[in-house]
Amino acid sequence: MKKNIKKDRFYYNTDFLSGSSGRSVRILSEYYGPLERMNKNNINDTIVFFGSARLKPREIALKDLQLAKKDGKSNLKQLETDLRMSRYYEEAVQLAKELTMWSKKLKPENEHYIICSGGGPGIMEAANKGAAKAKGKNIGLTISLPFEDSGNPWISEGLNMKFHYFFMRKFWFVYLAKAIVVWPGGFGTLDELMEVLTLIQTEKIKKRLPIVLYGKEFWEKVVNWDYLVEIGTISKTDLDLFIITDNIEETFNYVTNFIGENKLKGPNF
Repeated sequence: MKKNIKKDRFYYNTDFLSGSSGRSVRILSEYYGPLERMNKNNINDTIVFFGSARLKPREIALKDLQLAKKDGKSNLKQLETDLRMSRYYEEAVQLAKELTMWSKKLKPENEHYIICSGGGPGIMEAANKGAAKAKGKNIGLTISLPFEDSGNPWISEGLNMKFHYFFMRKFWFVYLAKAIVVWPGGFGTLDELMEVLTLIQTEKIKKRLPIVLYGKEFWEKVVNWDYLVEIGTISKTDLDLFIITDNIEETFNYVTNFIGENKLKGPNF
């Protein structure tokens, strides 16, 4: 009778791997697993989209509002806001598509500047959708959450990578990033932006990245950047780490020109 060797190996023991003693192994798996997947797909450069999971496509936002009006529901104000905010979903689709088409024309042919998102709904879905519409590879770095969907149908096959640890997921957002576009979002989006700015400010990221905060009204209301300079908690030069815009063409030109002029290569740490 053939012995089942899996029974006496720690690396097959789910109780060990899922317990506190296996934590370092789990963390390493969230480094080496994505590294193998990136290498297999020849991916060395990404353009990362951060943004809210709650923003809807215009078609859905409009339908929800029309149904609510028909049924006499009381949440019309929120649904009207959803419709107004849906512009960012549609513009994220368009920008991701244009950046993917630009990337596919670069020589030598390689998997350059792949669109990468958190892989969920909202802006993340819009990023993956835009890249897929341009017939380009795209990445979804998803995460296990108790109350939110993870994964969307537009992520390229084999490039939906689910994480348990937020810090390992954020590592992979930044490690291969050659540009970051940050759309309106909540706590998670703000956390991701502020950590990236901190890493650049403290030179833990060794190269400058083009960072675009997309949505002037949102970013100028949510963060009073000038006040932070005024009270001395950041330097005036720190405001040069990013641009704020409402324009797809300006974003596209800023990102592609920055990458072209600075010849950004390799990882960021």
